[in-house]
Amino acid sequence: MKVFHSLDQFNGKNPVLTIGTFDGVHLGHQVILKRLSEIAREINGEVTLLTFHPHPRQILYPEQKDLLLLTTQKEKIILLERFGVDNLVFQPFSYEFSRLSYDDFVKQIIVEGIHAKKVVIGYDHHFGHNREGGLKQLSLLSGIYHFEVEEIPEQDIDYAAISSSRVRKALMAGDLHSANHLLGHLYSIEGKVVKGKQLGRTLGFPTANLETASDKLIPMNGIYAVTTSIKGISYKAMLSIGHRPTFDNGAKSVEVNVIDFNDDLYGQEIAISLHYYLRPEKKFDTKEELIEQMKQDKKQTLQLLS
Repeated sequence: MKVFHSLDQFNGKNPVLTIGTFDGVHLGHQVILKRLSEIAREINGEVTLLTFHPHPRQILYPEQKDLLLLTTQKEKIILLERFGVDNLVFQPFSYEFSRLSYDDFVKQIIVEGIHAKKVVIGYDHHFGHNREGGLKQLSLLSGIYHFEVEEIPEQDIDYAAISSSRVRKALMAGDLHSANHLLGHLYSIEGKVVKGKQLGRTLGFPTANLETASDKLIPMNGIYAVTTSIKGISYKAMLSIGHRPTFDNGAKSVEVNVIDFNDDLYGQEIAISLHYYLRPEKKFDTKEELIEQMKQDKKQTLQLLS
């Protein structure tokens, strides 16, 4: 997959284009990408996705701090390549860009920038200033600029009422099963391993403390059965999200205990794939009670991931 951070760099072949933020790359998004792949094969073209960075809401509503993203830019790149995108274009999103009228958007971005042969959009897609452009306007302009348009109907894309917001709600409620089902893949968290308080070492369960992006959605506090890939090898692991109530009830942390792994991970970027939610975090009366619970967590994790 080729990644472009400017339309000036773009050089795709017979682009079959779709447009959107694609946060999470959930099952609804995958329906669109699958259709793009089918068309691309028919016309010897390339699956092309135009997305935006930063997320438009972060620019248009900077006072709203509640938007948490399912995918970082890096995670989105990995997922979109997995689902068959040939060309990924990150359009820098600014307030000035948001003022572009829908007809100028079509002319400057779709036609002159990408030279799209066919544009595929979901039934409810809108674009341009104040979201004034939709399927009707796009179809009218396609005749002027000589590209084709195809709509993905509601019954194909929304058969399970899939949306990024629904995935977010499931994760915040600890319903990892539903979130992973809606995504069609495991929810993941990436971050840089930084020095923590090293409390896990005193318990016999050393943990890697992850520093994550400030706008990345971290699921509900608790203990999770996860896997992580380190230098190409997959390891079973336990993930703890929360405030360490048995010790200091301090700032929220994301810590992973990689089972049967003792090498130094400081400074490394690692990704954690969340498989199962095990239990909520809990304050134990003694350190010994916590150790016994962690032994049970490890046993359950190994059983679930076997």
